[in-house]
Amino acid sequence: MAEPTPPSAPASDRPRIPLAIEEALAAAAIAVMGLITFANVVTRYATNISLAFTEEYAIALMVAMTLLGASVAVARDHHIRIGFLIDRFGPRGRLRAELLALGVTALVFGALVVLGTLMTVDEYRFEISSPGLGVPQWLYTLWLPLLSAVVTLRALGRAVRVIRRPDILQAGAGEP
Repeated sequence: MAEPTPPSAPASDRPRIPLAIEEALAAAAIAVMGLITFANVVTRYATNISLAFTEEYAIALMVAMTLLGASVAVARDHHIRIGFLIDRFGPRGRLRAELLALGVTALVFGALVVLGTLMTVDEYRFEISSPGLGVPQWLYTLWLPLLSAVVTLRALGRAVRVIRRPDILQAGAGEP
């Protein structure tokens, strides 16, 4: 995970909702993925039998962990950027580039919210089950629109903070 926002950072640059929520959920997802994968390896080695459910759950947890990590990265201004160009812009150029990046991020993850919701509803309506365990597929898919909404809200929150305090943008501020 990225480094926490230092206490010396201006209060206006800190998200209102603590990032510890996403960080704890991402850590839990990683821990569960590690445990079930380890259990599968040990079981396969000791008994020559694979625990089929581990792959299905690990994939779902990896998607959730990725979206939680994206949320933290957006809120902390650690999203991917072309620093070589952005750092050469003046303050206005950096502000415009940051707002453009946050707008595109919100737009893309907002589209994932809509499309993920439609997919989840279809999987529920048509009673689609997962291939490995036969669990209702919508239970896995539900996390895509929910966590995409979190990323969208984090991007919009960051945009509001940047608009209110454009001085928080500095050359190389997004680098760890």
